[in-house]
Amino acid sequence: MYRKSLIDLLRVNPMSLAEIARDLEIPLKDVEDDLRHLQKSLKYSEYRLVVHPASCRKCGFKFKEEKLHKPGKCPRCHETWIQEPLLEVMKG
Repeated sequence: MYRKSLIDLLRVNPMSLAEIARDLEIPLKDVEDDLRHLQKSLKYSEYRLVVHPASCRKCGFKFKEEKLHKPGKCPRCHETWIQEPLLEVMKG
């Protein structure tokens, strides 16, 4: 039931890990673990998990899509002004 609710939640609005954890009132680590499992489960369904990667707000550096959590700082300019990755479930 929980992962089904994640699909419904992320189909409506792309969210970051922190936003999902706040919305569902569960620890951040649990959300990341569940999303990793959901990502594998969705391979066999009509949906897929799309990760809009984190990016540096100063220099525009894009992080890898595999990272679901917010990085500490930019490897290019070493700033900590990072936009969190957004997660979305889409058909396709």
